[in-house]
Amino acid sequence: MNKLLTCLLWLVVAVAAQAQSVGSFEIQFSPTTEGDLDGRMLLFLSTKEGTEPRYLIKDEVDTQQMFGMDVEGKKAGQKVAFDKLSRGYPKVKMSEIPAGEYVVQALFHRYETFKRADGHTVKLPMDRGEGQNWRSAPGNLYSVPKKIYFDPASKKSQLLTLDLVNPDLEDPASKQTKYIKYVKIKSKKLSEFWGRDMHLAAWVLIPHGFDEHPEARYPLALFHGHFPESFAGFSETPPPADMDTSAYSERFGIYGYSKIVAQEAYDFYKKWTSPDFPRYLVVEIQHANPFYDDSYAVNSANLGPYGDAIMYELLPEIERQYRGIGQGWARFTYGGSTGGWEALAAQVFYPDEFNGCFAACPDPITFEAYTMVNLYKDKNAYYWDGPFKQTPRPGKRNYLGQMLCTLQDMNNRELVLGSKGRSGDQWDIWQAVYSPVGQDGYPKPIWDKLSGEIDPSVAQYWKENYDLMHILKRDWKTLGPKLTGKIHIYCGDMDNYYLNNAVYLMEDFLKKTEAPHYYGEVAYGDRAEHCWNGDPTQPNHITRLRYNWMYLPKILERLEKSAPVGADLRSWRH
Repeated sequence: MNKLLTCLLWLVVAVAAQAQSVGSFEIQFSPTTEGDLDGRMLLFLSTKEGTEPRYLIKDEVDTQQMFGMDVEGKKAGQKVAFDKLSRGYPKVKMSEIPAGEYVVQALFHRYETFKRADGHTVKLPMDRGEGQNWRSAPGNLYSVPKKIYFDPASKKSQLLTLDLVNPDLEDPASKQTKYIKYVKIKSKKLSEFWGRDMHLAAWVLIPHGFDEHPEARYPLALFHGHFPESFAGFSETPPPADMDTSAYSERFGIYGYSKIVAQEAYDFYKKWTSPDFPRYLVVEIQHANPFYDDSYAVNSANLGPYGDAIMYELLPEIERQYRGIGQGWARFTYGGSTGGWEALAAQVFYPDEFNGCFAACPDPITFEAYTMVNLYKDKNAYYWDGPFKQTPRPGKRNYLGQMLCTLQDMNNRELVLGSKGRSGDQWDIWQAVYSPVGQDGYPKPIWDKLSGEIDPSVAQYWKENYDLMHILKRDWKTLGPKLTGKIHIYCGDMDNYYLNNAVYLMEDFLKKTEAPHYYGEVAYGDRAEHCWNGDPTQPNHITRLRYNWMYLPKILERLEKSAPVGADLRSWRH
């Protein structure tokens, strides 16, 4: 009898859940929404409570689910529908989602219309001071997370209202301190390209004793990397003694990593203000744009002349305000990952404007090893093809070589985040920087996002314009004399994104250079993952925090050996 009652009870619960279940979603703009409503609508379903679903999308296996669709010309109060035909990640179709309880949320990533100088009109998400992040971009609309029972067989629809708005951000200038300054300029070059006002900004770490030595003029070290909300890794106060250390870092396998980061920042401040530490201007640039959190610091058909704008507009203004020496022999550049590629690219494309680059774990510096793809020989980016089998190419690994996701996984996620290369993420920004402009005004795809089929004509354009190893090989007769002694590259041999593969090829070329020999350095970290910067004495979770510690003393060595006769090597050594 008890078993019968239990079965009847579960039957009632199941029928009730089925009656309340939903199988599709409608998203409504609040009636008070202002402005044009063009952009990307995103819908999230999560099995995890306690964290908003919009923050739980990733490449790895523990990602939650999302769907995306383009929206154009909508008005306040109107609705858009997600149904069984909407494209998703990681499940492609809504019909593939298992029936069950989920937390759901919607977000609208707003686009702006640009009428560019090349004659194209495009709709893209302008950076609004957050560093091109769709989750937090000011003005983006989102809904309150809601728990529902989803069943793809249900004919009912769930209404979600976009009645919340990401707030504006505080003025970066308010974060300035005695040592950290903020510089922002309107770029004439970029404004002309984009057909609207465009700005560049930078955090400048000024030397200890700057005010006490008005006669001093300083070398400049350009620290390239992702969008910096403030100057990273420098703190004038130590971490609190009672700072919480209970949080566990999955990436590094240790507890209390946030306190380690804070302590390293304070330790750098102590070094910076010590009597013997070299005195420089250290610069971190904010150059977020409609495609990504930075521009890759080169001129690009799709992004505009960011390389020239940084080199000939922003850096001279910083040197003017903060007494930089302002000559190529006294400028250096370094960085890791994106910043590593930028450091090497800046040195290659502006060989007379920098006296050395230190490139750690750089993004692919030859497209013969575009992570796991040879763009010039492979036909498909997602698979190795055999006569009877396709093997997926890995996209990310851990230090043991265990694959965390495939290259196709990463691109599928970006495709749902944004069509036409508008995801604001890694593969799309490489494409935006390196590709020619397509007929529709958006970057011409290097490969088909769905199939992975590579376009050889686009690959050839990439090769001639942005393959750093190819450019060095092609132009070594003229570039070599300007670059000897300036190139330093560091990478872990278990880089999570296989970036060491391109470094191996570059090293093979550099070792054979003649007339002149490159006289630089290439080094690898044993079992080191992404962001290893050349120090074999420290674990990776420490070395990634010490770019300034590592390279500023190396820069001093280079300055003392290479400065021209009569150069100022004294005023800044206070």
